[in-house]
Amino acid sequence: MNHSKYDMITVLGATATGKTSLATHVAAKIDAEVISADSRQVYRGMDIGTGKDLEDFTVNGQSIPYHLIDILDAGAQYNVFEYQKDFQKVYEEMQKRNVFPVLCGGSGMYIEAVLKGYKLAQVPVDDALREELSVMTLEQLVDRLSKLKRVHNNSDIQNKKRAIRAIEIEEYMVHHPELDLQFPEINSLMVGIDFTREERRNRITQRLHQRIDEGMVDEVQGLLDSGVTPEGLIYYGLEYKFITEFITGKITKDRMVDGLNVAIHQFAKRQMTWYRRMEKNGFLIHWIDGKLSLEDKTDQVLKLYQLD
Repeated sequence: MNHSKYDMITVLGATATGKTSLATHVAAKIDAEVISADSRQVYRGMDIGTGKDLEDFTVNGQSIPYHLIDILDAGAQYNVFEYQKDFQKVYEEMQKRNVFPVLCGGSGMYIEAVLKGYKLAQVPVDDALREELSVMTLEQLVDRLSKLKRVHNNSDIQNKKRAIRAIEIEEYMVHHPELDLQFPEINSLMVGIDFTREERRNRITQRLHQRIDEGMVDEVQGLLDSGVTPEGLIYYGLEYKFITEFITGKITKDRMVDGLNVAIHQFAKRQMTWYRRMEKNGFLIHWIDGKLSLEDKTDQVLKLYQLD
């Protein structure tokens, strides 16, 4: 059912921008399935605090299948390299079933890792090689890199530091072919949900109070009761850090709410900075006005998707 040049649609945006409902509405229209790109929604039992919004996966009575949500027990640690491997499995399995994927998330690093096919996680620093390359010009570095791989990614050759790292990765892969994940090249339509800073702040604050009313503190208490250590939860940051500190008596409820509000605003700002950097590195993100109705936003995505 893919009449488009794209292999995937990616819906991204800062926290509290309504990514999930847009992704699921788009998926409903084109019979797609959603792959989550969120570094904390992989954990079971961490629902309200990570903003899973699982009710959004039912659109007009239709259940939208989703992947890479609830795949690990709370307390486990997870990283971008494991995410890549898990994504690849899901992506290939969906291709076999001829199902179109909609990637949805706020974790810029995870999104970038699958769209660029990072090989970063396993490749150690090679100081001797770095020293040897440091005297070369950017032009010479690009030349050397192009002998190792097809250079079609401008972000690899933006400056000497990046070109050196790209060569380091490719050289390492030559000597360790067993590690070379044949990562699929994915041509994704990228859509971002855009709000002004002021609108984003209001949405974050409103959503925080809503989630506290929905029982976010009880959720964290339940995780502690089930045997996850306070340190294990604090590791996840944001909601889990502040609420655990409140439950264990380190901070007051007011301090928890205020501290969390500030921390989520800072987190959203970092997310936006990551997306802007991706744009500078050559990713084309189509920004859609967040104030539009869900129907209008969905139509805009579908128009972009069907344009060839």
